[in-house]
Amino acid sequence: MNQYMILAAGNPFISAYVQSDWFGKAIFWGLFFLSAICWIIILYKAWQFWAVRRLSNQFSDQFSEKKEDPLNLQFHRPILSRIGEVPHPLFDIYRSVKQQTLQLLNRTSSLSEADMQLIESSVASSMSSSMKKIDRHLFVLSMIVTLAPFVGLLGTVWGILLTLSQLQGGFKLSNSSMLSGLSMALATTVLGLLIAIPALVGHSYLKNAGREHRRDMETFSYALLAAIEIQHRRE
Repeated sequence: MNQYMILAAGNPFISAYVQSDWFGKAIFWGLFFLSAICWIIILYKAWQFWAVRRLSNQFSDQFSEKKEDPLNLQFHRPILSRIGEVPHPLFDIYRSVKQQTLQLLNRTSSLSEADMQLIESSVASSMSSSMKKIDRHLFVLSMIVTLAPFVGLLGTVWGILLTLSQLQGGFKLSNSSMLSGLSMALATTVLGLLIAIPALVGHSYLKNAGREHRRDMETFSYALLAAIEIQHRRE
């Protein structure tokens, strides 16, 4: 108990937590949980986007070297990381286009305009699937941006309500008893904002990174379709 008091004396958040009631402590734990989820997702998605960027650059360089024969690019998808799946959008687009193109070439020796439109549809489907993988879990950050301030506001209202109810009941409150409810009210508000602000910044950064990955996919798709059209398009 003395250790808690020593820590509480030097930290207003610990002091507010120690002096709050069971419902106030539950609000604090809810905020701590949201903070942990927020930083886990931000760090994991930042690492995932870095890995996607590295894989995309490697694949794009290999494709540039084999652009004259786009359907014979030898590339194996890397082993997935133990931390989680690393999307490889350029490889997925190339694999989808290659399968579709070879199926069409097995029936005819060259590709018509209708065949190219079919391949473009395959590219669009593959890009949509890749973007779903890249944007996965980002909605949680958006939810935390909205939810964390409301949980902090709940603690604010609860702390003020406790103080006012004790005053209304005619109890003789000491300064520490009165300030305990107010400190919980202010501490939860600050914690809610401290959680929401990084979540907002992280969500904006990751959404912008996702748009950059989409532009990379579009650039690669144009180059791939152009190379296939030059090699196999019917005059």
